[in-house]
Amino acid sequence: MAEQNTLKSKKVLIVGMGKSGVAAMEAALEQGADVHIQDSKTEDKMGGELMERFRSAGVTAWLGRTPEDMSIYDVLILSPGVPVDLPFILDAKAGGAEIIGELELAYRIGKGHYVGITGTNGKTTTTTLVGEIYRASGRETHVVGNIGVPVLEGARQATEEGWLITEISSFQLETTDEFCPEVSAILNLTPDHLNRHKTMENYGAAKARIFLRQNADQYCVVNLDDPLCFALAENCPATVVPFSRKKELDFGAFVLDGQIVIRDQEGNLITICGADELKIPGAHNLENALAAAAICWFGGIDPQTIAQTMREFAGVSHRIETVGEHGGVRYINDSKGTNPDAAVRAVEAMKENIILIAGGYDKDADFTDFLQACRGKVKSLVLLGATAEKIRETAVKEGFENITICKDMEECVAEAARQAVAGDVVLLSPACASWDMYNNFEERGEHFRTCVRQLHP
Repeated sequence: MAEQNTLKSKKVLIVGMGKSGVAAMEAALEQGADVHIQDSKTEDKMGGELMERFRSAGVTAWLGRTPEDMSIYDVLILSPGVPVDLPFILDAKAGGAEIIGELELAYRIGKGHYVGITGTNGKTTTTTLVGEIYRASGRETHVVGNIGVPVLEGARQATEEGWLITEISSFQLETTDEFCPEVSAILNLTPDHLNRHKTMENYGAAKARIFLRQNADQYCVVNLDDPLCFALAENCPATVVPFSRKKELDFGAFVLDGQIVIRDQEGNLITICGADELKIPGAHNLENALAAAAICWFGGIDPQTIAQTMREFAGVSHRIETVGEHGGVRYINDSKGTNPDAAVRAVEAMKENIILIAGGYDKDADFTDFLQACRGKVKSLVLLGATAEKIRETAVKEGFENITICKDMEECVAEAARQAVAGDVVLLSPACASWDMYNNFEERGEHFRTCVRQLHP
């Protein structure tokens, strides 16, 4: 992949100066581009350290405004959070500019081989687990992407033998063209980000771009138990590897007599490990483990290494993570439950009576199925954020009576603790993004952890 499609002497506008935008700026400067940057934040909101970097690099900065003439740009590099249909971006496209993202740029200018993992839920857990398995196999491994480390950062460090285990969002896939992983995976497909994608068809089409450039010698791992997800692979040019926790398969990864197994193209059965040996709880995590086993096996890693790592893997922060236990009440941080389906999976993984803290940024989600799944398990709802009233209204329709709306996380945790008795679980699984109150789900989860700690020092 290295050193092709360079940006040398091209006029480049980088839109959005978060982590990936800054990484794109550094790479474009290194490539010899004439770099301009744009962000909706004004200079006073950008931060002194970043402004000093812009000045020292000599980039042209459009902060709090858009460039006056979009026809001058050869390439726009969009950060994942930037919609592709903003008027000034459409103007640039109409003028002949190429519109790409940081993932596409990393693929073009960096080194190494890619494993690409997408889906509505489970991406971070699966990507982290696959990264651990690849490392355990002795391969040079960089875990990057939507997981928090810019892809460009890994791509610029990687050697030709390196592997970039990449968590990829639908937003990142929208701006790919040549990107081609050796192994791709689509874990599931449920409603999310419809405020941006508008329809499930558009959302699914964005996810399906992960295998667009693959060939028959490469692999695409797909969830057979999710009909919408599996339908995406109908025209996949790669070898489709199904995984299922419900059915025995002629080919792919599945559960047989309590064991995670893989059946290869010749019909040989490879046993990985017992499903009950996994430390990560819940049916959804069994699906994640099946996907990871398939990715790694068809990526050429031996079953012993896969099994040993899967037995040791304890999960990721902010995903069904116990952060405290006081007076027989467990406090669980699932801040990464940023859509209703993810929150359903967290609720289903719990056995005890649940006091559920939910609510946040509104992505135009419907909370009906989520609240139906809460019946019989959730004894109280404690709500916050922009969607609090919307969730309350749906909850009332679904027969919930014990509902409290709070102004912030401190009040939510205090209220949940007041209601809880021994044997209960206080679960933060918001079913919403965090952007109405926090910069990201990590910040929200850390605040929950702090509130629990302050409640019970």
